[in-house]
Amino acid sequence: MATSKSMHLRVFSLNCWGIRYVSKHCVERFKMIGDLLSREDYDIVLLQEVWSEKDVLYLKKTLSYTHPYSHHFKSGVIGSGLAVFSKYRIHDAFLYRFSVNGYPYKVQHGDWFGGKAVGMVQMKIGGLMAHIYVTHLHAEYCREKDAYLPHRVVQAWELQHFIRHTSRGADLVILGGDFNMHPQDLGCRLLRTSTGLRDCYTETDKFDGCENGHTLIANNPFINEKELRPFEKGIRIDYILFKGSKRVEMKCESLSTTQGSYPGRAFPLSDHEALSAHLLLVPSDPASQQGEPESGKENTGKLAELVDLVTEARTEVKVGVHCAQQKRYSAARTGGMGLALLLLELAIAAVPWLATAAAQHPFPRASFYLLGALCFCLLLCAVVLWLFHSTELKALQSADDHMRLAAASLQEELRGAKTPPPQHAHGENPTNQDACSKED
Repeated sequence: MATSKSMHLRVFSLNCWGIRYVSKHCVERFKMIGDLLSREDYDIVLLQEVWSEKDVLYLKKTLSYTHPYSHHFKSGVIGSGLAVFSKYRIHDAFLYRFSVNGYPYKVQHGDWFGGKAVGMVQMKIGGLMAHIYVTHLHAEYCREKDAYLPHRVVQAWELQHFIRHTSRGADLVILGGDFNMHPQDLGCRLLRTSTGLRDCYTETDKFDGCENGHTLIANNPFINEKELRPFEKGIRIDYILFKGSKRVEMKCESLSTTQGSYPGRAFPLSDHEALSAHLLLVPSDPASQQGEPESGKENTGKLAELVDLVTEARTEVKVGVHCAQQKRYSAARTGGMGLALLLLELAIAAVPWLATAAAQHPFPRASFYLLGALCFCLLLCAVVLWLFHSTELKALQSADDHMRLAAASLQEELRGAKTPPPQHAHGENPTNQDACSKED
């Protein structure tokens, strides 16, 4: 049974930038993070980019008293980087890995190796069933020419779909993480509108932090100011979203962010600023609270917005489908060229008269073998790329099919919402008319 008293819930979210031997001051920063979390009274901690198992074990040991329950989500080659620490017992956990997530040959970006995903844990908070989500979407490396936009849109689509279907029956929902999207980007709008989740920054009564809630700021020593252009002051890409239910109302009383360097240190916790939300939970009696039905105009407006968002998302995904088709064609063409060269070399080595002609015009044997090895490597790489882009293409086409079905369903629902109920002459009720005819 849910408690009848209101409760306060403090939620912390941070992208830790924990790439060992690459991220600056990685070991020192995790000690700072562990020290902060052990001192502050956070109920739920949502972390991203905790790549190293050593850092996970260190945090578990450091927070064993203040946050005895934790779960580290493993995915991809180096892990999802997602971790949850909690004061409340975690009853269940599940990880959903996004179907598209960048390219393995773009090693300098590395998103593919992380296996980006969304992790969910279930816990009881004061008798209420809470579903807590933590996620990290694909990074945006160039806003003007964003090659990963279709992938990030599909990830946002899968994220909202996963949350809507797994949060049924939950009394409260909290989502935190690094979305790598601006608040008005397509993926963010789609996520908020389809799930009904509310943004702590826009809903809070009190905010204390960076200007406009930025979580990547220019005066962070780990940030290259060129990466923020044309947003020189900073950008907001880290979020804490929440939603209540008929059993509990949720309100964000305050939200704060860190601001640059950690007190007493020459550098901050991470290249991202941390978020700290103070949420108020007010349970209510579902029997007495029926809730006001959504007005026809509000329902129609929401449906129309969802139709537009899904249509816009399909447009971006179709761009991704076209790019994947082009890349697969390029891989096939390159593989064909490698195969032709390899067959030519085999023919020279196997056909007697070609071998005789080659003997009359001597060609270094080492170069001959090297060229054959290069042709074989070219063919092998082309086959691997063709298989990868074929998988990417099918994932994008599958997402487009799902969006097409959703758009058709929403449009049908929208037409039904816009169709006025049948009107009867002089405002008479059909049942009254039948009754009158019987009396006659």
